[in-house]
Amino acid sequence: MKLIRVGVDLAKDVFQLHGIDRSEKTVWRRKLVRGDWIKSLLDRIEPGCEIGMEACSGAHHWVRVLQAKGFTVKLIAPQFVKPYVKSNKNDANDAEAICEAMSRPSMRFVAVKTVEQQDIQAVHRVRSGLMGQRKAKANQLRGLASEYGLVAPKELLHLRSAIPRWLEDNDNGLSERFRRLLRGVWRDLKTLDERIEELDREIEQIARQEPAAMRLQQVRGIGPLTATALLATVGDASQFSNGREMAASFGLTPKQNSSGGKERLLGISKRGDVYLRSLLVHGARAVIRTAQAKTDRLSTWVMRIATTRHPNIAAVALANKTARIAWAMLTKGTDYQPRAACAQL
Repeated sequence: MKLIRVGVDLAKDVFQLHGIDRSEKTVWRRKLVRGDWIKSLLDRIEPGCEIGMEACSGAHHWVRVLQAKGFTVKLIAPQFVKPYVKSNKNDANDAEAICEAMSRPSMRFVAVKTVEQQDIQAVHRVRSGLMGQRKAKANQLRGLASEYGLVAPKELLHLRSAIPRWLEDNDNGLSERFRRLLRGVWRDLKTLDERIEELDREIEQIARQEPAAMRLQQVRGIGPLTATALLATVGDASQFSNGREMAASFGLTPKQNSSGGKERLLGISKRGDVYLRSLLVHGARAVIRTAQAKTDRLSTWVMRIATTRHPNIAAVALANKTARIAWAMLTKGTDYQPRAACAQL
């Protein structure tokens, strides 16, 4: 029987496949190991067959492999597959659910990332991990020093300047053993600083080389970090029909809990990429700090929100606006146009 759709449940070593024919009947189920599944799949399917996968670890790589061989592959977000899982969760039921979900006319699919996008995303992920390690290391330093009555002000900048003073002060009661330990942890912190600086320089280089990133940096609140993160996450943003959809995918739109004809809007949904959403919100906060001295329409609009509502609401509103502007610039390939951006304010 000719297969028209195949659902693939990906894993590290074992891959479950579920295929159906034109009459929507299950005619093929296979459980294959990593080294054999692509060959077995290509031996069984014919041109015109659609292949579906969850957007999980390694999915973008396998999609590119199959697309290079001429097949149509669709990626589905895991939360959209879950409602179609029947009975208990296992690999076979997951593959069947993927096959069922990809047949829905209203299903939304995930855009496939290029190798370049994944490279940029990897840089951001490594940097984010190092930032977390640096915060943990700084907290460890503070905790250890506080046991000896040494306390530094809150900012990391103050901790960096305090540690050399503690080490040089011979009258603060620190033992030689603890001084050696403190020097070691201090070296660890400086190593993390150096690695983060290296990645910052690489991100700045990427932002200078990518034309789309250069255009995005024309928008207030978008720097090299946010611009490159946007490119890594959404690419040309063509998967979104409008700017609101892209802002919603970042979790910057209200969450609804409406029923019986009564609309009830809650706080932002916080869906999607947490890292990118935090960059957009932090960028918006930086814009608000300088907006008080400006008289343009965007500054006036955000300051009106900041003075009548909570500052966090103003920051999220501006981040939402920034995401919509970014969508327009990415999809149309245009520079930032302040008049067009402020037309509906």
